Amino acid sequence: MKKLAVVALGGNALLRDNEEGTIDQQEQNTFDTLENLVFLLKRGYNLVITHGNGPQVGNIVMRNHAAEELFGIPQMPLDICVADSQGGIGYMIERMLMNVLKKHGLQRNILALMTMVEVAADDPAFNNPTKRIGRTVSRETAEKFEKKNGWVFRKEVKHPDGYRRVVPSPMPKKILNWEVIEKNAREGTLVIAVGGGGIPVYVDEKGDVRPSEAVIDKDLASSMLAVQIKADELYILTDVPYIYANYGMPDQEILEFLNYKDAKELLDKGCFGEGSMAPKVRAALHFIKHGGVKSIITDSTKLEDKTFGSKLTMEYDEADLHKYD
Repeated sequence: MKKLAVVALGGNALLRDNEEGTIDQQEQNTFDTLENLVFLLKRGYNLVITHGNGPQVGNIVMRNHAAEELFGIPQMPLDICVADSQGGIGYMIERMLMNVLKKHGLQRNILALMTMVEVAADDPAFNNPTKRIGRTVSRETAEKFEKKNGWVFRKEVKHPDGYRRVVPSPMPKKILNWEVIEKNAREGTLVIAVGGGGIPVYVDEKGDVRPSEAVIDKDLASSMLAVQIKADELYILTDVPYIYANYGMPDQEILEFLNYKDAKELLDKGCFGEGSMAPKVRAALHFIKHGGVKSIITDSTKLEDKTFGSKLTMEYDEADLHKYD
């Protein structure tokens, strides 16, 4: 049976910090990133591709705001904006993937799926928004939006003079329609799903599916999907080739190979930044804990490094199975 892997695109996969975000830039970035997956396809993998949407969904929200200001068009809620980003980015990935397959003489069906992800209506994250979306703006602009729309902004780490909107990021509970994703992926279709972490929804007391004003972490949702579809491997692609403990500190350390126990201990000690690497490590640990064989965090250009010399690989030690719940 062919191996099944979930590949979470992030970092510079679609849009890079120094770019305006034109469609030409995003398409080229997407094409370049997807070319790195050819290595896995030639090795016979079945793939589910997930992706982030932080810059894009923020831009959609801002366009909604501008349309209301200029033309009186009502703004759409955040779940609709996430759905919009899923459709647009999914289409772009699907089209670029078609071109990549053509270039390399490969034939696979491709399917982009709108994906809802269930969260808890009472998740504590709704009282503590932390997920950054959209562009960095000045303090004056941030204060204007906070006053007019009730949005919440926080200082941006990479831009000390800038601010970025933050929204709730509840924990994913279940990927809806995961059976459809698994069936198609195991039949060889390249499935694009859980875009932007999925469209956040909750189930009310009547059992109806209701929208949720939030954005779900893409890596955590990808990990949950990988568990539900019983994937063999989880790849979390970011914009750095190595995982560092205590990044930016005098004692920073490159970590190439970790088992579950060591990675969990480093995470608990706060050795990974919460705004950057910690969610990725947490997602990898969740996947391994619930039956995954291997999880790798790396830059997409390093995938074909057969020694995995620039990747973090975490595998369960049998003795650790019940010790670190």
